[in-house]
Amino acid sequence: MISTVRLLAAAALAGALLVSSTAHAGAQVEEQLAPSVATVLSQAVSDSPVPARYAEGIQVRTWLNAMSPRLANRIADVNERNDFLATVHYEATRAGLDPQLVLAVIQHESGFKKYAVSTAGARGYLQVMPFWTKLIGSAGHNLFHLRTNLRYGCVILRHYVDIEKGDLFRALGRYNGSLGRPEYPDAVLANLTRYWQYAPTHASLPLGVVTAQAAIH
Repeated sequence: MISTVRLLAAAALAGALLVSSTAHAGAQVEEQLAPSVATVLSQAVSDSPVPARYAEGIQVRTWLNAMSPRLANRIADVNERNDFLATVHYEATRAGLDPQLVLAVIQHESGFKKYAVSTAGARGYLQVMPFWTKLIGSAGHNLFHLRTNLRYGCVILRHYVDIEKGDLFRALGRYNGSLGRPEYPDAVLANLTRYWQYAPTHASLPLGVVTAQAAIH
């Protein structure tokens, strides 16, 4: 009887762990890319580390100080948390996206779980589908690696923003594989409004950055 109880308890624990590591995300749809588009995206995801002392810039440091306490309950270690945030800021800005928007997407896609895997097979913080490594990167790219995952996710989201000519609502739908349905964009923008609002100085966002403000209803 005791061994049976223990087996049932172990099975329940294993199930709970599986649920906790599974992301509630859709599936980006594999598409045929024009050679010129594939080349541009491939160049965009090419490996390039966050510049040394990037987080020491006054605008980035101010942003980190504002965002870090909001993420403390998700990533307890302050050094890990600040490294994560600095990478989010760099990769989002590099792709021409609002860093707060990227945080809102991560929150909904993976709940800030580095090793999250969706039922469709999407991986990591930004739930990138593995087919993207073949389309625009390298089969050896590890989508559970922090910078790799964020770079792919930001480049893909920017690609969808460009396809939709700046319509962030539709771009978010494409990212989730649910274009035309409001649930996903609404959820991401609700996260942004509730958890990640930030008022930067005009100089802190480069020209061409895509913000989520215009898409919030």
